[in-house]
Amino acid sequence: MKKTIFTVAAVSMLALSGISANELKTIETEATIEMVSPDDLSAFCKAVMQGDVDTVKKFIELGEDVNQKSLGKAPIHYAARYNKAEVLKVLIDNGADLKKRCDGGMTAMKYAELSHAKDAMAVLKAAMKK
Repeated sequence: MKKTIFTVAAVSMLALSGISANELKTIETEATIEMVSPDDLSAFCKAVMQGDVDTVKKFIELGEDVNQKSLGKAPIHYAARYNKAEVLKVLIDNGADLKKRCDGGMTAMKYAELSHAKDAMAVLKAAMKK
């Protein structure tokens, strides 16, 4: 009797583990992760992200386009995302498009909201009223 119970238990364990192994094979992942090298980001957008107002002004003086995208986002998106209010003011004063959307479809205001960047939101709201 003990041998029969043990045999049935062993067969059941093998059968159940075989089913779950087959189920695991059919699971597909839909998420994709794209690794981006920091070197791919333009130097202008790096200065914006770091909040380096003087360097941003120098780039603009040298003819850098304030609406040129880098990695799918314009400099205004990076300034809003990282709450760089002073840089945001400089970009807006030099013709940055407040309604420009990134490749993902988001505006600078949306980046500021998602990042809880209160200073950047205040600058953007003031600029939109003008």
